[in-house]
Amino acid sequence: MKSVENVGLKDVQAVYGGPEGQLWELIMGQQVHIGGFASSMDLAETAGVAPGTRGVDLCCCTGAGMRFLVRFRNVARMTGVDATPSVVELGRRRCREEGLEDRIDFTLADVTDVPLPDGRADFVWGEDAWCYVVDKPRLIREAARLVRRGGLVAFTDWVEGDALTDAEAERYLKFMKFPNVLKIREYADLLEKASCRVLAARDTGRFAPHVDLYVNMLNMQLTYDALRIIAFDSALMQALAGEMKFMQDLAHAGKIAQGLIVARKQ
Repeated sequence: MKSVENVGLKDVQAVYGGPEGQLWELIMGQQVHIGGFASSMDLAETAGVAPGTRGVDLCCCTGAGMRFLVRFRNVARMTGVDATPSVVELGRRRCREEGLEDRIDFTLADVTDVPLPDGRADFVWGEDAWCYVVDKPRLIREAARLVRRGGLVAFTDWVEGDALTDAEAERYLKFMKFPNVLKIREYADLLEKASCRVLAARDTGRFAPHVDLYVNMLNMQLTYDALRIIAFDSALMQALAGEMKFMQDLAHAGKIAQGLIVARKQ
């Protein structure tokens, strides 16, 4: 595990409650995770998410993943948990606009201390967001607590790849506001300690080509839109572009990746 000091929940709330969160949605869409719809479908199919089931999405942001699940996997009901008030309110509004508020609800809470009962969910879901959580062992224990015996914990996340140096990790983590980043094997170990049997744990291979896409979109199409979000601060735009290029280089070197992990509670 690579980690950095002085990055925590307040930093994440500032990102997704402000311009930086708007920038990520500009280039990634409402599904603010690598691979968008295709990644969600890959995770759902790998986990075997079935019609009529009930799930909990930890770090749900505005609930795009939950809307995907009720529309395209016919999940009966989803509960999203997120700690940023502005994105929870936006998520509720988007669910109302799409006529899905009767099947999706939100809980404003820290995902390491969720005010939901034990063992009621058929599955716990997450998409490229658990990297923002400081206490990942506690997060995994909460996921295992919330899901019923025989239920699933299914998530993708930004993970550490091979040969990431401490200096590279510090720059990357500070830019992304990640307190730490795990390897796929470390996530699998935490799940096994939480009485879950790992069914899938792999690098999706999506990270590098998608970062290429995001960089190209900012450079070739969305420059004005991005500048508008940051009040036309050209110096800040240049700095952000430099950090994106650094992250792009890490991805192509295999030093950072998107992991997909599915486990069944025993």
